[in-house]
Amino acid sequence: MTQAFPFSAIVGQEEMKQAMILTAIDPGIGGVLVFGDRGTGKSTAVRGLAALLPPIQAVANCPVNSTRPEDVPDWARMPEAHLVEKPTPVIDLPLGATEDRVTGALDIEKALTQGEKAFEPGLLARANRGYLYIDEVNLLEDHLVDLLLDVAQSGENVVERDGLSIRHAARFVLVGSGNPEEGELRPQLLDRFGLSVEVTSPTDIDTRVEVVRRRDAFDRDRTGFMAAWHEADLTLRDGIVSARAALGAVTAGEDVLRDCAELCIALGSDGLRGELTLLRAARALAAFDGASGVTRAHIKSVAPPSLRHRLRRDPLDEAGSTTRVTRKVEEVLA
Repeated sequence: MTQAFPFSAIVGQEEMKQAMILTAIDPGIGGVLVFGDRGTGKSTAVRGLAALLPPIQAVANCPVNSTRPEDVPDWARMPEAHLVEKPTPVIDLPLGATEDRVTGALDIEKALTQGEKAFEPGLLARANRGYLYIDEVNLLEDHLVDLLLDVAQSGENVVERDGLSIRHAARFVLVGSGNPEEGELRPQLLDRFGLSVEVTSPTDIDTRVEVVRRRDAFDRDRTGFMAAWHEADLTLRDGIVSARAALGAVTAGEDVLRDCAELCIALGSDGLRGELTLLRAARALAAFDGASGVTRAHIKSVAPPSLRHRLRRDPLDEAGSTTRVTRKVEEVLA
């Protein structure tokens, strides 16, 4: 198995790394959309984070990573089921994937050789309890976008075709990346991402040199580089695990709820998903910081990634979405 570049060794891109960490603490935030230049560490970050997370406990050979033997779907039952530890799954969804490959379909080999109508699970089954990563998500075909919308909302994959009627859990952190110059993302899918991050190539010479230095060291001596960053990754893992345990006890007072609502109203965001995402992200950040309650500082920190992709277009305001959010944060939460 190819070693992932250590998450802690990624230079800069602090907002992207924070967004990844928050969704690891609370997957209910709804995933991360990363838009920006190529070669800025988008896929490196998601694979590095998944590698440092604690392994999941799952039923051995279960195609949907069930936590208990009784949760294994009927079509995947096995004589003896026992739990094993496995790495947090990171599944790539390629742009050219067919619907059958994504959702699963009839196992043709078993049908032809054994005359048995069996289900062959797809990418959504393998991604359950892990990450589903889509590079160039803005170029994804419309029918796959619609499919992902249904699964992301229900947390369940339903396959009704070829005489099959299959249901299985499909809860994952959706991570999408892309270059905005190659096309915009459909609004329906855009709104499903909890956090949106903009990444750019560093313009500071020292930063670029450090990026190249670390990558070169990793390629030349992976074992030594991993050992050098093991302690930093372990510290971050402990912080995420502690935050997960503390998340349920983090309070959010009436003033926090009002701040979230006032900010979303001021920005003109549609619906209430903005407030809910803002609250969940702020609570996850508070848990990661070891705070007992959400503060205005936490809201300010997570407001741009929570809200920048939910703004209506304003032809009279040429400022970018990040600038508009930052400006309103300073006005409303001064």
